[in-house]
Amino acid sequence: MITKPDKNIVRKRRHARVRKNISGTEQRPRLNVYRSNKHIYAQLIDDNNGVTVASASTKDNELKVEATGNLDAAVKVGEMIAKRAQDKGYKSVVFDRGGYLYHGRVKALADAAREAGLEF
Repeated sequence: MITKPDKNIVRKRRHARVRKNISGTEQRPRLNVYRSNKHIYAQLIDDNNGVTVASASTKDNELKVEATGNLDAAVKVGEMIAKRAQDKGYKSVVFDRGGYLYHGRVKALADAAREAGLEF
């Protein structure tokens, strides 16, 4: 009997394949998204220096939402990461969806960040 590979293993393979071509710089950091069942996280990463420039997640104390694993929470995180990026002087980023399909919470976060002023 042939079994299907674990979804997370497939996601990590896809992410590694995409990360070969995507990297953040000092002028244009990488906007990385990580999604768990309960939370969603976003980081701005400068890969040249190996530094996280800014981050936002549903675990932040500033974020006030009842449910943390839904579209509304992802939209709030997208707005928050865009605000923090602009406070640090970044307008343009490289989007790294983390191997996730561009759908649902990942898409909601990206759209909210774009509407809040980030370009990618």
